[in-house]
Amino acid sequence: MGFKDGLITIDMDTYKPLREIVFTTMRQAIIDGDFKPGQRLMEVQLADQMGVSRTPVREAIRKLELEGLVIMVPRKGAYVAGLSSEDIKEVVEIRAVLEGFAAKKASLNSTEQDIERLEEMLIRFQEAASENNVLNLINYDAEFHDVIYKSTKNSKLIQMINGLKEQVQRYRVAYFTQVHNTDMLLKQHRSMLDAIKSKDGNLARQIAEEHIATTEELIAIIEEKNSEKE
Repeated sequence: MGFKDGLITIDMDTYKPLREIVFTTMRQAIIDGDFKPGQRLMEVQLADQMGVSRTPVREAIRKLELEGLVIMVPRKGAYVAGLSSEDIKEVVEIRAVLEGFAAKKASLNSTEQDIERLEEMLIRFQEAASENNVLNLINYDAEFHDVIYKSTKNSKLIQMINGLKEQVQRYRVAYFTQVHNTDMLLKQHRSMLDAIKSKDGNLARQIAEEHIATTEELIAIIEEKNSEKE
């Protein structure tokens, strides 16, 4: 399944029911930012693109509405739900606590392989920044944090963080497509990694919390756009 050249495609080589494939594909397209906030979701067009009937598309839209990813506008149809500044603030508050704890645990439990992987992600992130490759920036930022989570060796913590993963991904996409402050993020990643390598858990935690809390620019952009719509 995927999104290519403006068209959404699905992988039919699976044992999952068709309605589940369509739902998962559309859901991922929203999370990854392929379907933009405010974009109208037209059943006929989506069904034609995916080569399915309108029924599984209609069912997917209803489920996405229940998840808060789609809003229904009377007499107009279905639209991708936007990110509000309040949504971001709430996710950031929770994530900062979890990421801070993860960084502290990683400073105690990370292996040489974990450190090497984090170093690799920093190099790739820097290369993506120099090339202004937004997709790679998103992927390498996500991978950097994923390595930290896994290096904690705390399955419950990883499970809790994964519960926020989709909301964090929507925020991450919005950040890298609208803010572009990669120099600051790179410095914060380097500082976090240095603290983890030196096994300074308290410093790693502090840097991680400050890193996650860096949302002012994105919040300002979103609030400005929302005010323009009013």
